[in-house]
Amino acid sequence: MALRDLLHVMVVDDMSTSRGLILQSLDGFGVRNVRYASDGPSALQALNTQPAHLVISDYNMPGMDGLQLLHALRQSPSLAGIGFILITGKAERSIIEGGQKLGMNNFIRKPFESKDLLNCIEAVVGRL
Repeated sequence: MALRDLLHVMVVDDMSTSRGLILQSLDGFGVRNVRYASDGPSALQALNTQPAHLVISDYNMPGMDGLQLLHALRQSPSLAGIGFILITGKAERSIIEGGQKLGMNNFIRKPFESKDLLNCIEAVVGRL
């Protein structure tokens, strides 16, 4: 069985269009075990109920940004090992360095192409 068949992914983005593009790309890669949330607190609640192997999260979200979500994941013993990819339209050094300090596994800048997202994911989990 291929990794893409086993991998469980949580996509977190408050913008339905962006979320849809990520979900469409994952579907194109053959990744079928995908859930999504429109904000950090909802994602945390869902992950506490059913963990995932990988979280792909937007940075800029109201209430709880992507780095705050990453921090919450890393503070939870049951969720700390989840892979984390940050998606950001403003890849400022402070954001990227902050993510690295918190244990971010990878990041990708918006806008991106599907092949770039695939490379980003495979750098974290292995070949799909």
